[in-house]
Amino acid sequence: MINPRVVRGVVGAAGLLAVAEALGRSGLVDPVLLPPISTVLAAAFQLVVNPEFLADISGTLTVWGGGLLVAVLIAAPLGVLLGTLPAAELAVRPLIEFLRPIPSVVLIPLVTLLMPWDHGIKGTVVVYAAVWPVLINTMYGLRDVDPVAKDTLRSFGFGELAILRRVSLPSAAPFVFTGVRVATAIALIVTISAELLAGGADGIGAFMIRAQSGLRTDIMLAATVWTGILGFAANAVLVRAHRWAFRWHVTKAGGA
Repeated sequence: MINPRVVRGVVGAAGLLAVAEALGRSGLVDPVLLPPISTVLAAAFQLVVNPEFLADISGTLTVWGGGLLVAVLIAAPLGVLLGTLPAAELAVRPLIEFLRPIPSVVLIPLVTLLMPWDHGIKGTVVVYAAVWPVLINTMYGLRDVDPVAKDTLRSFGFGELAILRRVSLPSAAPFVFTGVRVATAIALIVTISAELLAGGADGIGAFMIRAQSGLRTDIMLAATVWTGILGFAANAVLVRAHRWAFRWHVTKAGGA
């Protein structure tokens, strides 16, 4: 049986594409600035066999994946520490609340002065942006652990490390995974933004800049389409992984 949500999504996407195609062919907008969607999609298919674009995708994936991995390796253990030690969390909470709202892209000029390496500049801002969702969700997940379950283990003589391993971490794992999902999308956005603002030799953002210099709006939009596909695919994989790994949590929450 076809899922009604899928049908509505397909109909909505088809309607949006039809409107974009009509607008591009209406003559109301310069086709050089906003080409018809059919032209953009044709250019997107052509990019699949473009070695230059494939190399730029590889550059983006390297920064995106590497930055996300480092962010998780930093934020998850730190979130566990702060989530299990209320006094430590209380001490650093003002610093977290001060740093978290700062947009990572505004750090690019400073990072550029401190780190001349191209991928290092982009990776640093990606790590900064991706750390916060994982950190906050991990802390929240540790605080949300059922106190009765922890008290029960204490009554049987289990120590705090055993309680953390047997109860707290399994209970908080779905929250950590949700933080990773959010961080994945943020990391992609920041990666492309850093490539556009900081420049560099490779990356989808650098490819867009080169297309812009040649007034190839269709190529720019085609690269944007592939950016959306990358983000959609990554989120779809993580949603399925979440539902598979935490079936008990999905059932309890009524969905992912």
